[in-house]
Amino acid sequence: MKSSFRLNDNALRYFIFFGLAGSLFIHSFIKYGLLNQTIGLIMPKASAQVPIVNSPNGFTPDWSRLRFSDMIISVSGSVTYPSTKGTETRSWRAGQSIDQFMELGDFETPQLAIETLNLSTIARVQEINLSRLRLSDFQLTGWQTLPNLVKAVPGLGNRSVASVPPIRDFARRFGINGGTIANLGRYSNLRNVQIGRAINLKNYPLTSIPNIQNASINRFANWQDSKIIGVPGLSILTWDNLPGLRTLDLSFVAKVDLPLRDIEANRIRSISGSYQQGFNVPCLQDNCAHAEMSGIGKTTGTQWMSGKFQKVNGGFGILKALNGGKEPTGRNPFGSSFKQVVWNIYEDSGKVETTMFFRICKTIPFIGRTCSPYFIGPVLFIVYREQDPIVLGKPNS
Repeated sequence: MKSSFRLNDNALRYFIFFGLAGSLFIHSFIKYGLLNQTIGLIMPKASAQVPIVNSPNGFTPDWSRLRFSDMIISVSGSVTYPSTKGTETRSWRAGQSIDQFMELGDFETPQLAIETLNLSTIARVQEINLSRLRLSDFQLTGWQTLPNLVKAVPGLGNRSVASVPPIRDFARRFGINGGTIANLGRYSNLRNVQIGRAINLKNYPLTSIPNIQNASINRFANWQDSKIIGVPGLSILTWDNLPGLRTLDLSFVAKVDLPLRDIEANRIRSISGSYQQGFNVPCLQDNCAHAEMSGIGKTTGTQWMSGKFQKVNGGFGILKALNGGKEPTGRNPFGSSFKQVVWNIYEDSGKVETTMFFRICKTIPFIGRTCSPYFIGPVLFIVYREQDPIVLGKPNS
């Protein structure tokens, strides 16, 4: 009986000791910020606001500091759609930069003209030694056929097969040892074979195909299917090096006058929407958080609705059906490569967070170009406060 009592007594002491120790640990965990640090380790990487320039035309991105690799998405997603490869799936996860899953064709817009770049230009800006890279580092080489390469790379067809090691080894797989590269196109058994299926591109330097670095991206077959990271240096190339940005019209500018939260309902003086539905789509629902504008003439009092609450029609062609045909309401002041969307409204502090949303675009034979709604996002963009200038872009109605 005494032994049983002694065991229970010891157990009680241990319980009290560990209870006190646990309380002290939890107190320290919270007081000294260990809880926040631990959560920070398991939460996805947060996207930072893009660097901006306060120009006479309003807040604009500092293109000299904007890169694909810095655009961090905050919501995971996945979608399946038809393409030239049949059925294709695109997936992304929160905390991932968009260069990991977005493709060149998604940014085939006059405002970027990304397809007119070549490896030589990118390498010169980024100080990349192309001779240290492999052919496999340039993703789209994997699906080029010999006729594709001859068409894409200036002067390649006139070279002898033996003088270009990857082409020489490719030809030998089919029992061919001589002639010019252009003449290889006569052999029907290799005419439609993708280079990457016959030889291991990791075994060859990128510059082993002479002049490939001087061929613009859009000279290659199906260049649109390459991921951003599939072009050496493009992920970290700042956007001021994209030639199309010089064509932007930034003349339509207003000021953020009054941020209003979602208790606002049925707002009709809209200055937001989509390419498909126009940019004056009223918000006929209970939650119409928005940023009210001020400016010249009828601009004062217009409302840029929050795309976090209001969705509008978007996309065109076959891919229009993705995401139920809907995208967050917003505007495209910096062109069609992405959509600027008012997202979080902080009425008390007078702050408006805007985000970037992206779309999937494909060029399908006999059908043409088709794009989904802008539904891939959000990526934190420009944060405004009351009286900050904001570029509205075209249309200026």
